Amino acid sequence: VQLVESGGGLVQPGGSLRLSCAASGATFTNYDMSWYRQAPGKERELVAAIRSAGGSTDYVDSVKGRFTISRDTAKNMVYLQMNGLKPEDTAVYYCHAERRYFGLRYWGQGTQVTVSS
Repeated sequence: VQLVESGGGLVQPGGSLRLSCAASGATFTNYDMSWYRQAPGKERELVAAIRSAGGSTDYVDSVKGRFTISRDTAKNMVYLQMNGLKPEDTAVYYCHAERRYFGLRYWGQGTQVTVSS
């Protein structure tokens, strides 16, 4: 099972980025997918999640209205559209897949997002 993130980079405050996560090695339609981030000196935090059943979404308060998580089940892809980026969004962003009932969870290697002028 493999998760590969892409789309990170350096962006000015107020700018946008779209992160992508390519999943392989399993039927990811059965997995809840999410994005986490970890800034230097801070703990990893859940940013956004999308359920396998129904596609409902959740966001941490600090990104509500700015970030949007989506998935393309046909392509085994998960996306995080990030608009109105702020310096405090600077972190390594990780893709995460979970089937909680079976105790299965996987992480990608992370992609760096830096918001700076």
